[in-house]
Amino acid sequence: MKCNSPVSRFLLLLLIVPLAAAADVSREARDTADYAVRKYEPAMTGTLAELVRFQTVAREDLAFEENREFTGFKRALRNKAGELGLEYQDHGHVVVIALGEGERKIGIVTHGDVQPADASKWARSPFELDRESEPGKLIGRGTEDDKGPIATALYAMKAIKDREVPMKRRIELLVYLAEESDWEPLKAFLKDYDMPEYNITIDASYPVVTAEKGWSEVRVTAAPKTVEHSDRPYLDEFYGGYFRSQVPDEAHARVINATPELVRAIRARADGHPQIRYTFESPDAALEITARGKATHSSEPEHGVNAIAFLADALKVYDWPANAAGTTVHYLNDLVGTGIVAEQFGDIAYTDDFMGPMTAAVTMVKKDDSGLITHLNLRRPTGKSAGQLDREIHKALGEWQKRRDIALGKVEVDLGEPYRVENAPHLEPLLTVFRHYTGMDDAGPVAIGGSTNAKLLPNAVSFGPSMPGVAYSGHSEHEFLTEEQFRLNLKMYTAMMVEIANL
Repeated sequence: MKCNSPVSRFLLLLLIVPLAAAADVSREARDTADYAVRKYEPAMTGTLAELVRFQTVAREDLAFEENREFTGFKRALRNKAGELGLEYQDHGHVVVIALGEGERKIGIVTHGDVQPADASKWARSPFELDRESEPGKLIGRGTEDDKGPIATALYAMKAIKDREVPMKRRIELLVYLAEESDWEPLKAFLKDYDMPEYNITIDASYPVVTAEKGWSEVRVTAAPKTVEHSDRPYLDEFYGGYFRSQVPDEAHARVINATPELVRAIRARADGHPQIRYTFESPDAALEITARGKATHSSEPEHGVNAIAFLADALKVYDWPANAAGTTVHYLNDLVGTGIVAEQFGDIAYTDDFMGPMTAAVTMVKKDDSGLITHLNLRRPTGKSAGQLDREIHKALGEWQKRRDIALGKVEVDLGEPYRVENAPHLEPLLTVFRHYTGMDDAGPVAIGGSTNAKLLPNAVSFGPSMPGVAYSGHSEHEFLTEEQFRLNLKMYTAMMVEIANL
């Protein structure tokens, strides 16, 4: 039929567009995704429960090869791969689980190690999948970061195998076991690994992550120093935080010689922070203050309430003697504050049009032999060189020391490089899958503050498991996936593998 008139062309367009939209995700991919959920959702949840039981946390006092949590975890993966009819390879810190044949392949990259968890802050053990405390949620360390995605990928591959879906590319699931602690073993593995043309990490957010800020840190040591005129109020202790990539939900201070007037002033300022729960106790004539906020991943400090920063702010009412604790509180109040974009730290703050602002979150204050070390976690976007940022950090610290007449101990600055991939060939198919299953037709590529293994592989982007606009629960003391999200991830990961394996 010829369509010479504008009206006839418009009518034909109305007929064609719905058909084209329906065909965006292939029938094969949609049917396989539906089958995966129908057939394997309960088994996927059971596998997640099995994986969560292993406390795959790096330990300084025990080598990886001797850690039974990791050897047990790998054994569970090997057994599960065998049960599902998938190929299993053990490369030490890296496990490869594969489906299909041929030299052309796609890499699905994830990790099986997790961050520590403070069991006292969980309704049940963080290393037991909890389905009862909050119905509809799967709670446990690793559920979102990254054992949930591993379980999802396994059953997506199983569904594809069951249905004998034709694939032009072999699927290789890479499970790295030191992502949270040491990237060197993965770098060594990748030197000899036949790199896939397309790589997808399942360790971040939807729709598709094409840029990641660089994980960076400023470590400032306040040296031990005896307080002169010890009859005046001073800070004997100040500490908090659990690990370096978590916005801390707890911090502590101990005040010696606190006067009633000082206590009232601290309490009054603390009352201005309703998002923080403060407790005040006075054993042995000292004032003990505990601040409790909300923990979150340090790549998203806007979703947490930083107990260390707000405790320091509550103590801002007094000019503390500059021992280690006093110096630390002055540093935090003067240069860090309670904001999250380093606006008080000299000239270091900046932003990128796509990646957003550099964020800053104090994550730990911890004592060692050299003094009191404050860890300030920065997530830096493109837009400013590492050299310039390093100079600005040292300038701000130098000027602050002069202004305060305080001499810091060691200052260490580590600046990770931001990652940005342009024109990834599998970007549009991934966006198509996400749009189809969520109805978010305007979804496009996004940037995150996190730092995944994507930056070590060519053409690597991230695809889930966290939905846009939803706080990432990994690294928090309340990590979970909803059952609904777990089901949706299985659909999208199955469809994604079918589509990308046939590019």
